[in-house]
Amino acid sequence: MINVTIANFEAEVIAASQHTPVLVDFWAPWCGPCKVIGPLLEKIETAYEGRFKLVKIDSDQEQQLAGAFGIKSIPTCVLMINGQPVDGFMGALPEGQIKAFLDKHLPPVEVLEAAAEEAGALEALAAGDLEGALAKLQNAVQTDPENDDARFDLVKLLLELGQDDDAKVAFAPVIAKSAAVRRLDSLNRWMQARDAQDLVTDPEARAAELQAAIATNKRDFKSRFALAQLLMAYGQFVPAMDELLEILMRDKSWNEDLARKTFIAILDIIEPPKPKVAEGQVPPEDPTVATYRRRLSSVVLS
Repeated sequence: MINVTIANFEAEVIAASQHTPVLVDFWAPWCGPCKVIGPLLEKIETAYEGRFKLVKIDSDQEQQLAGAFGIKSIPTCVLMINGQPVDGFMGALPEGQIKAFLDKHLPPVEVLEAAAEEAGALEALAAGDLEGALAKLQNAVQTDPENDDARFDLVKLLLELGQDDDAKVAFAPVIAKSAAVRRLDSLNRWMQARDAQDLVTDPEARAAELQAAIATNKRDFKSRFALAQLLMAYGQFVPAMDELLEILMRDKSWNEDLARKTFIAILDIIEPPKPKVAEGQVPPEDPTVATYRRRLSSVVLS
């Protein structure tokens, strides 16, 4: 529990509510019901283990803040999410009603646990601990099956480790919606590219064959795309994008926009996880992703 004044309101309420819901308790020392609900709110905050943050504002001492929220009686509690008031209640409600109020707005425990596992996995990846990252991502997806970001990272890591069968099992629950979710569609395209190479006994000979066909006819888009898929399957993403750009420069809509969609899929695959940055800052963009995103825009918009 934190006592908030006009001096720290921006940091402790507005900024804090961008990542954790903040329950603001307007009270006063002379208020009898405030003395009842205050300890109860603190008890609930402890029990909820970080699902929300409790702050208290003395409405007598901070009349400017009380006026800004239109406080007419106390105790009044206001829930702030993403810098905005989303709901509130007046009076010393019993514990069950307060919990019901909070549960209506707060993310479920499993969502928070999965997010924590996902964040830990990204830290493990940055440290080179692939096994640790894999375990955390598997836990995240098991805890919150609706976390598509964690599932994307899990399937991507499994593919990078060459565990394609496990990747397909992990991807199966979302395959039906992959066409409507771009990053999932990108994974699906990568898996299809890898599957297409299963029958290729000599990848180097196949690449040479396709390059010879392209040298004979630069508009042999079928061979160019097959080469791009071969390169993509073996993790040679930059050369693959170069081949796709060659198609796009000659025919932007070839084969129902297949080259552009595959190019975007590669950008999704190679883009590293965004690092945490200070509030209001923009995380840096990967140089390769930034360069090839600009090249795609230049070709498509020309």
